[in-house]
Amino acid sequence: MRILRSLAMCFLMYSRVPMPRVEWKDENMAYAMCFFPLVGLLEGAVLLLWYLFCSALNIGAVLFAAGAVLLPVAINGGIHLDGFCDCCDALASHQSRERKLEIMKDSSAGAFAVICCVVYLLLYTAVWTEVELSGGVMAALALVPVLSRSLSGFGVVSFKNARTGGLLATFSKAADSKKVRVVMVLWFILACAAMICLSPAVGAACAIGGLGMFVFYRVSAYRQFGGITGDTAGWFLQLCELVCAVFAVLAQKIF
Repeated sequence: MRILRSLAMCFLMYSRVPMPRVEWKDENMAYAMCFFPLVGLLEGAVLLLWYLFCSALNIGAVLFAAGAVLLPVAINGGIHLDGFCDCCDALASHQSRERKLEIMKDSSAGAFAVICCVVYLLLYTAVWTEVELSGGVMAALALVPVLSRSLSGFGVVSFKNARTGGLLATFSKAADSKKVRVVMVLWFILACAAMICLSPAVGAACAIGGLGMFVFYRVSAYRQFGGITGDTAGWFLQLCELVCAVFAVLAQKIF
């Protein structure tokens, strides 16, 4: 039952999927991060269905790309995009670490948050229009949300928290860190292996891009904020998926 409660808590927190309400306590959060990549698997399944729908109706590349970018936001409720915007506001301030953390806690969106959000969505949509779609490539790209969440979940239980409180700190403290790390590594290996089998060049490119972004995330978060927060985790996840898409396009152009 504890495992099922952790599963429900993960989906309640990181998606809009209806789940039974569970009590907010440590034992229910211990393994919640283990199921984080499952939310990505759901997003990937919906993305594949969108691809099949667009292919059947001969829908153009731009509309398909818009759906590929916006459907995941609808599924996760925009929680990661919200963190991305808050983090962009803080980074654009060029203030001290303490002030940046205060800016991220502010619920109002600043000008740079809006600008970065618009630029991100436009760029991500444009990148999707450049993908040379096929069944194998599409199936591989549908696993990118699994890859990004396995890396993000690993970071939650491995990296230093910039705050003593907050949602991410609560999850990381309650998590069974050793077991979550092992599960996240397994998720990552399985996702990469499946992607490479489905489309070798695209799968390998996404794996390299995701790992590179993960290293950049760790360095940037420590340098800018002294650690990670829930907002920086959202910032990483959004950029990781964009970088994977860019690397996929580059792999197709080069190879």
